[in-house]
Amino acid sequence: MKIISIDPGYERIGIAILEKETSSKKEVLLYSECFQTCAKDCFEDRLKEIGQELEKIIKKYKPKVLAIESLFFNSNQKTALMVSEAKGVMKYIALVNDLKVFEYTPLQIKIAITGYGRSTKDQILSMLPHLINIEKEVKYDDEYDAIAIGLTYFACNPNEIILN
Repeated sequence: MKIISIDPGYERIGIAILEKETSSKKEVLLYSECFQTCAKDCFEDRLKEIGQELEKIIKKYKPKVLAIESLFFNSNQKTALMVSEAKGVMKYIALVNDLKVFEYTPLQIKIAITGYGRSTKDQILSMLPHLINIEKEVKYDDEYDAIAIGLTYFACNPNEIILN
């Protein structure tokens, strides 16, 4: 079963495609990137670009599920609102392509990856290579976050793999 997992944003979006077969015990990372939009572009053009990029990736890899992080609202309300709008585009693209959508909180992701809900970013990053083979250089944490979100989906939904 293939899934697309996303660390939502509007400037940088972590995207990963993971696969797990019913016979295998370990997930495989098929694709990952940190997709970036141009800060010089108007916000609506950036949303359109995000939608187009996700559409392209979904058409190429044909995942069955979107796993995405629930937003954690910080003190910057403007940023939170813009990320919410970008996340809406992401969910819309998934739904029109018949993907099931699963959301995970930062706490759920930390527990799935490290077993501890108060894990630091460094602890999560140090655990990922033990859970999945990442054969490329990753420049931004957003990409690692997307991989962690995908692994969280598989940890939280082991029966989904059998059913699909």
